[in-house]
Formats: sequence, C-alpha cells, structure tokens
Amino acid sequence: MICRRVKRSLRCAHSEKDARPAAPGGSTGRGRSVPVDTTEQEWLAAYDPRAYTPVAVTVDVVALTLRHGRLHVLLVERALPPYQGRWALPGGFLRAGEESLDEAAAREFAEETGLHGTVGAEAALSRIHLEQLGSYGAPDRDPRMHVVSVAYLAFAPDLPDPRAGTDAAHAAWHPVTALDLRPAGRSETAGAPADTHGGGVDGRTGSTEPSESSAPAGPAEDAEPGDRTPIELAFDHARIVADGLDRARAKIEYSPLATAFLHHDFTIPELRAVYEAVWDEKLHPGNFHRKVLSVPGFVEGTGTTTDRGGARGGPRARTYHAGDARLLHPALLRPARSDPRPDPATPAPPPAARTTIRP
Repeated sequence: MICRRVKRSLRCAHSEKDARPAAPGGSTGRGRSVPVDTTEQEWLAAYDPRAYTPVAVTVDVVALTLRHGRLHVLLVERALPPYQGRWALPGGFLRAGEESLDEAAAREFAEETGLHGTVGAEAALSRIHLEQLGSYGAPDRDPRMHVVSVAYLAFAPDLPDPRAGTDAAHAAWHPVTALDLRPAGRSETAGAPADTHGGGVDGRTGSTEPSESSAPAGPAEDAEPGDRTPIELAFDHARIVADGLDRARAKIEYSPLATAFLHHDFTIPELRAVYEAVWDEKLHPGNFHRKVLSVPGFVEGTGTTTDRGGARGGPRARTYHAGDARLLHPALLRPARSDPRPDPATPAPPPAARTTIRP
C-alpha cells in the first residue's frame, strides 16, 4: 500500500510539472532564459561564470623521504602573506584550463624538490609514488577567499636538497618529529571536526590562524627530537601532514609501497629501516626478515649480494627488488596495532590474514 502511494505521488508530481507552463524560451536555473532552439555552443557563449561565487583550487604535496635514517617531509617558508615567514607544504594554485590536478601536483613537486629542469629529472620522477590524499575545503581555511585544496602524498628515495619556488623564501627537509601536529583549539580527546574528509584516522587538525609564538624555525634536519620548539605550519597544513602520515603508516601494512622509499635493488635491513622510520618503531631484525620473505610477491631476490658486509662485518647481504604483489597477504601489522582489544561485536579476521611484526 505504501509503495502504491509513493508511486501515485511521483506520478502526480510529474504530471503537475509537465502541465506547468514553461518559462518563455526555457530557464537556465539562475533566473535567465534562453531561446528553446538555442544550440549548446550559443548557450555556452552566453554563459556568465560570474553569476557564481568564485572558488579557487590549489594542490598541496606531502612529500616524504628518508634522510639519515629518519622520515622527513618537504616544507617551504612562505615569502608572501598570508602566513608570511611560516613553514608550509609545497603547493600552488591550479592553472585553470591548462592542467589537471595530477599534473599540477607533479609540477609543484618537481619545482620544489629541485628536480625540475635537471638532467635525469624524468627518470627520477618515474621512481616517485604520487597519489591523491584528500580534499580540504573549510570556508575559513584560507583568509584570502574560499580555497579548496586537493592534497597529494608522495614517496621517493634519496631526493636532492630542495630548491625554493618563486613564491617561497626557503625550502628544506624537516623530520616529521620536529612538527607540531597537535589539534588546535580543542582537546586531544575531542572528536573529528565537521570538515574532516576521512584521509586520517583521528581527525587531527593543525592551526588555521597565525600566532605570535609561532615564529618560523630553521631547518630541523640535524636537530634531535626535543631540541627545538615544534614547528607550527601555515593554514591547515598540520592536519594535512597528519593525514598523510596516517595514510603512509597504514598503506605499508597492506601494500608494498615501502619499497618506493628505496632504490631498485635493496637489502632486507634497508627495507626494515623504512618500516622503522615510518612507524617510529624498532623491529626485531630476524622476525622482520622472516615475515617479509613469507609474503608472496612482496620482494624477489636478485641473485646478487652487496659489495661488502655490514658495518660490524659478517657476510654480504643478499639484495632484492620489489615483486609484483599489489597487496600484501598476510599484511604486516604495526606493533602498536598487533594486539588490539577484541570487540565482542566484531568477528576476528582469519589468522592467515594477519602477520604481526614484533618489536
């Protein structure tokens, strides 16, 4: 009976709409009318985009790499307002009508990392993993106007010293441990803000207003954790970086993307160093070695060894390269997530799908 009433109501609504006299020439939906026989080309020629509130689109890149055994992120010091003198993610406005989002992200990445226009730039860029992280569109995230940012996450091995772009004073690699990624204006236990897009797992957000105590710190590449005041980022870039770290830490659990931080040929200890840097956890060498080799298609042996033994002597290490696996099964779980408290309402996954790497 309910279905019949719904169908009857829909038929009545369509009948009333069809019987309603059309506006002369037809309506564009914005209070303007065009002749019924207008072609699409003529309609587009008369179209006025100024009838809509302008919105700008930018791309920001969370570029991660390993330097001196620690996970670093690329930052630029802003040369112009807003947030002049504050560190921010590399990025810029989309060149409307000229490039796609992916092309804009690749362009910004190449310019800020110093790869743009260099010999071998194409080969270097081909080794970089670049994926879309998420979109950020809170109306007040940029004091200039409503700016929607599409963020990207990049993994790359041994990137060169960065080179500041045209709108940046400086560019530098910073350890992620040197950044202030705490939520701004709310407690650590507060829920995710309404604009959280889902890229991160905890809704962490950075500061969106400059503060007097947030003077830009210099490059923290050689500083030890705790040696410097944490760096506060411009706009909502603390939130974007936090989301990027969450994505990276999660993806290397179930995908072979950890190999994107390494050269084509690598050793198991070098791969372990990636996991330790990204997860910020020390792992048992022997246990890690066994777990990696037990995952089908994760790595493949090259049949060669390193030129020399380890720092403490011993046999030369075997070398490997990335296999053809797209997903790791069983996954390599982080130690912090290895023994979650069981939820009676949630059935446990099959044991074969879980491989825990013990610290």
